[in-house]
Amino acid sequence: MSLASEELRYVYAVCRPLDAPLAADLTGVGGVPPRQLAHEGLIAVVGPVPERDFAEEPLRRHLEDLDWLADTARAHQRVIAALTSVTCPLPLRLATVFRDDSGVRTMLQEGADRFRRVLERIDGCVEWGVKVHLESEDPSRERSAGTSAPAPDKPRTGRDYLRQRRSRQTAQEEGRQRAEAFAQGLHEKLARRADDARLHAPQNSALSKAPGQNILNAAYLVPRAHSEEFVELVDETKDEERESSGLRVELTGPWAAYSFTTDDATGDEPAAGGTERSR
Repeated sequence: MSLASEELRYVYAVCRPLDAPLAADLTGVGGVPPRQLAHEGLIAVVGPVPERDFAEEPLRRHLEDLDWLADTARAHQRVIAALTSVTCPLPLRLATVFRDDSGVRTMLQEGADRFRRVLERIDGCVEWGVKVHLESEDPSRERSAGTSAPAPDKPRTGRDYLRQRRSRQTAQEEGRQRAEAFAQGLHEKLARRADDARLHAPQNSALSKAPGQNILNAAYLVPRAHSEEFVELVDETKDEERESSGLRVELTGPWAAYSFTTDDATGDEPAAGGTERSR
C-alpha cells in the first residue's frame, strides 16, 4: 500500500482566499504544516493524518484517550489561531476527516452556500466570551468572612435552627436573583455592542473547575475595529461593588467565531468541538 493511501485529510477550517501567508513554521496535527485546498472561491485548510489513527474505529478509541485528545485539540487550535490572525475562518469540528482531496472538495461544493453565508456574516469579526460567576451561594456569609462581624449564634432550640435555616435560604435566593438580574443586564448591554450574540448553557463547576456558580455563559461576535471598546465595556463591570457582592466577571478571547458558524442559534452544522466520520 502506498504512503498516499495511508493518509487521510484532516480539515481545520473553511475560509476565503488568504490576503497574507501563514507563518512558515506553523504546524498542525501530527506536527505537519497545514496547506490550502481551493475550490470555487473557497479555501479548506487541511493536513495529512495517518489512517491508523484517524479512520473511524481507531479515532473512536483515541477520543477516549484524554492525553491524545488534548494534544490533538491543541494542534487544531494552533492552526485556527494562526488563521484568525490573517482572516476570519469558519472552524470545523475537531477531527473532521475525509478520505482524500476529492472528499474535501465535495464537502466544499455541498456546503458552499452555507459556508459563504457564514463567512459573510463573520467577516471582519472575532468572538469574545463573557462569563459571570456567583462565587458564594450566600453573599452575606462571604461579606461577613472579611469583616470582624461575629458569627451567628448557635441555635439553642429547634425553632432557632429552623429560623436560621430559613434566613440562610432567603439570603441565598436573594443572592441568586441579584446575580441573575446583573447577568441579564450585562448581556443586554454587551449584545447591543456586538453584531450577534449567543447564550450557552451555564457551565457545570464540577467539570469546568471554575469556582462558584456560573450564571452567564455567553459569546459575542464583535468587529475587530470595535474590540477595544467592547473589552473596556466589560472591564467597567469589574469594580469593587461587584467583587464585594460575590460576582466575578470573566472575559476570554479574541477567538475565531466558533459560536457563530451556524445559520441560527440552534443549528447543528459542523463547528469546533466534535468529530466528523471519514469519507
